[in-house]
Amino acid sequence: MMDLIAKSGPVIYALALCSLIAMVVTIERLIALRRSQVLPQQIVDLVESLGPGKDLSLALEICRRSPGVLSVVMRAGLENADQKWEVMRDAVIDAGRQGTPAIERNLFWLQTVAQASPLLGLLGTVFGMMQMFTSIALAGLGDPQVLSQGIGQAMLTTAEGLCIGIPALVAYNYLTSRADHLIAEIETHASRMVARLRPAEPKEAL
Repeated sequence: MMDLIAKSGPVIYALALCSLIAMVVTIERLIALRRSQVLPQQIVDLVESLGPGKDLSLALEICRRSPGVLSVVMRAGLENADQKWEVMRDAVIDAGRQGTPAIERNLFWLQTVAQASPLLGLLGTVFGMMQMFTSIALAGLGDPQVLSQGIGQAMLTTAEGLCIGIPALVAYNYLTSRADHLIAEIETHASRMVARLRPAEPKEAL
C-alpha cells in the first residue's frame, strides 16, 4: 500500500478523498431513494381513498406524521382542499418543487467525482512525466528499461483516476435515473389527489 502511494505521488490523496466521497454518497442515496422510503404504501393508498366531501382530518393527520416528499405534497393539497381548485393545485405544485431537491440531494457530488477523478489522475501523470524528464535531463537517458518503468509509474495515477471516475459515473447515472422516476411517480400521485379532491362541476341545463 505504501509502495502504491509512493509511486502515485501526492495526487493519490485527492483520489482517495474522491473515492471516499463517491462511496459514502452512493450508499446514502441508495438508502434514501428506496421506493418504500420515498413512496410509503400508506400514503399511496391514502390517495385512492380521497374524494370531495369526505372528512380529510384523518388523512391530514397521517401525512403530518409521515416524513417524506410525498407526504409533504399530499399535506399541501389536503390543507388547501377547502380553497378554490386552482389554489389547491398551486399549493401542491409549490410543495413538489420544494421537495424535489431532497430527492436529488448530494448527487452533484457523484457527478463531480466522476468528472474530477480522471483529471486528477491525468494531473498526476503529468507530474510524474515532468519528474522523469527532469531526471533524464540531469542523468541522461541511461537504461531504456528504466525509462519504460518510469513511464509506467507515471501512468499509474491515470489508471487510478479512471478506476474511481467510471464507477462514480455509473452510480450517478443510475441514481439520477431512479430519482427522476420517483419524482415522476410523486407527480402522478399528486395529480391523482388533486383530481379526486376537485369538486364535480355542475352540469348545464339542456
